[in-house]
Amino acid sequence: MINVEDWAEIRRLHRAEGMGIRAIARHLGVARNTVREALRSDGPPRYQRRGPGSAADAFEPSIRQLLAEFPDMPATVIAERVGWERSMTVLRDPRCTRPRVPYGHYRATISRGQLYGGPLGGYVGV
Repeated sequence: MINVEDWAEIRRLHRAEGMGIRAIARHLGVARNTVREALRSDGPPRYQRRGPGSAADAFEPSIRQLLAEFPDMPATVIAERVGWERSMTVLRDPRCTRPRVPYGHYRATISRGQLYGGPLGGYVGV
């Protein structure tokens, strides 16, 4: 991977100086494909680290299949069915195993005219 200065130099040599790809590669000591990639790119190169994986990643397809059939299946049963031998903490974490629910999906709404418990426990019309 080249740094930002090399990327800028490659583009300058090609556009302003009119140098060819092979000449730029020889001049900077990089591969011709690296020069081609730098010329094709819209912006300077950035380092992007892959996100940390989860121990459940290898089991994810079978977990998703089970949850598609039985959405309320407990983590202990999922662990038995997929052959999980590690800690239950990862399987109990809903961010790792449960399907994503849009925000507000479970929110209860009260429309005008419905009853609610008043301050003394009696029901009062809204």
